[in-house]
Amino acid sequence: MINNNILGLIGLAMKAGKVAFGADSVEETITKRKAKLIIVSNESSERTKSKFIKLCENYKIPIIIDGTIDELSKTIGKSNKAVIGIKDINFANSIQKKYDGGDVIG
Repeated sequence: MINNNILGLIGLAMKAGKVAFGADSVEETITKRKAKLIIVSNESSERTKSKFIKLCENYKIPIIIDGTIDELSKTIGKSNKAVIGIKDINFANSIQKKYDGGDVIG
């Protein structure tokens, strides 16, 4: 489950300019090998989910399928964004570690 710590990290990454958002932009980031982690909303269509799962498998990029479109969109200050790509390895590692249940604060 995506919690507030993870959403906070995504917000920080966005402020740092290390986030790609929207299906086309994220796909381009993946093919240019700049993406370090992909987050896809649970509410995305099955076609979108399978497309990004295949892309991430081909390019060996970790993927998280969780959260609502509203949660992800609010976090980056945009509207109706179901796919987010993290372009910084440190942000990606921190988000993945927290998502997997490690490094819990509080």
